[in-house]
Amino acid sequence: MEAVSTSWCKPILSVLPSFLVAVSACAQMSFEAQRNALADEIERDVRETRSYTGRSRLDAAVMDAIRTVPRHDFVPAEFRDFAYVNRPLPIGDGQTISQPYIVALMTDLAEVGPGSTVLEVGTGSGYQAAVLAEIVDHVYTIEIIGALGRGAAATLERLGYDNVTVRIGDGYLGWPEHAPFDAIVVTAAPDAVPPPLIEQLKVGGKLVVPVGPVGRGQSLQVLEKTPDGDITTTDVLPVRFVPLTRD
Repeated sequence: MEAVSTSWCKPILSVLPSFLVAVSACAQMSFEAQRNALADEIERDVRETRSYTGRSRLDAAVMDAIRTVPRHDFVPAEFRDFAYVNRPLPIGDGQTISQPYIVALMTDLAEVGPGSTVLEVGTGSGYQAAVLAEIVDHVYTIEIIGALGRGAAATLERLGYDNVTVRIGDGYLGWPEHAPFDAIVVTAAPDAVPPPLIEQLKVGGKLVVPVGPVGRGQSLQVLEKTPDGDITTTDVLPVRFVPLTRD
């Protein structure tokens, strides 16, 4: 859904000249070349933000997914030329496809791999689900906006992501029928972490979630369930996401 890291990114309008130069350059490259250039940029950004995240590089499987998933298929046609610029883009219904850096970082923070089952709350365009699907066994993803959920499901099916299941519904409640999950990734910001999501997390699992009200400061957090049932919380970096809405 949203975001951008507010610690270092500027809105598109504030960097419009350089943004347009980047778009013009991208237009001369194949989609594969654009994905590779985007991955290289993300790797540089990760190094620049290591003082926040504690990470100087992301897992190789995450970067392979960024280099593989066709982001241009998850954006509206009018924004296809912008698909591999490292910025969020509108996808309709007041929502956005997240900045690729944030998608890569959240995927890395989830610490998942082959055999993992992941819940995503906030399907949006389906791009984050596709990136996860390149790495894990199965992704269950919930979208509250029907048109977006159906559109994402159609795109994922067309691209052959048969290990992603999309549901239209209230993501705050999670998906208890398929719990517990190895990781849960939330792509919209609640004011506080939803208790049902904590309940549906496996022991040792990671819940990656932006927390905080819109316009008053949000933090990307990682919650981990310990063997004794406690929850540890780590603040990663400041972000800006759309709010998590309810039915």
